[in-house]
Amino acid sequence: MRIELRDVCYGYQPERQVLRHINLCFDGNQSVAIIGQNGAGKTTLAKHLNGILRPTQGSLLIDGTDICDWTTAQWSSRVGYVFQNPDDQLFLGSVREEFSFGPRNIGMDEAAIGRRITKVAALTGLQDKLDAHPSDLSPTEKKFCGIGAVVMMNPDAVVFDEPTCGQDHAGNARLHRLIAELKHEGKMCLAISHDMKFVAANFDRVVAIRKGEVLLDSTPEDVFSQTDTLRESFVAPPPITRVAQGAGLADTVFSVDQFIEAIRNTRSK
Repeated sequence: MRIELRDVCYGYQPERQVLRHINLCFDGNQSVAIIGQNGAGKTTLAKHLNGILRPTQGSLLIDGTDICDWTTAQWSSRVGYVFQNPDDQLFLGSVREEFSFGPRNIGMDEAAIGRRITKVAALTGLQDKLDAHPSDLSPTEKKFCGIGAVVMMNPDAVVFDEPTCGQDHAGNARLHRLIAELKHEGKMCLAISHDMKFVAANFDRVVAIRKGEVLLDSTPEDVFSQTDTLRESFVAPPPITRVAQGAGLADTVFSVDQFIEAIRNTRSK
């Protein structure tokens, strides 16, 4: 899959532009995190990727087709969107019904739906909760129910809006495995996140947004090494990265093991 944003602008009101001349391209099974302070335009940008919002200027193409040529319902089978708050997404009487609803409405046959329920339930850790009402789930389980309902449709790309919000440690670990599995299957994963530790551990590319414009677009190592520029988006690198930078280490590190190795490299010089 290839998603191209060409000079995309958007304003909820004509006099207030939220996105300003965005030019980005997402390709293949890239995993991309979109970061920035509240109000920077991250969610507005993400909601353009399957037609929830449409550019007021410029164009957005998916595999060469303009987003405006199809309805949001049509795009949802290609680009899945997981809302930050699962209560904005879940509305049926059981996890099984939530998982079945999307695939059934895009014409997936019942046998295929059954196979995907088995797979996605295992991936989301909801094997024993399929007949539970979503309102009876824990916050972490409810989050994964929303994720599972989107993954069930087997989209080419999945957009996660603040996926770690409300997650516990086990939930974050499961989310890490889920993103890795989607990438292994050739899916594109894009996430809006304020959790820089999660971003550094799971994504190959980071796009920093400031006041509706792209400030930085590169690897996590490159983006989080540009502390002065990154500060303009009111985002700080992960804690272990900041410790290493404060210690004057040349390497940009994202884990304790990398921190120790960077110290060893410094001592050996």
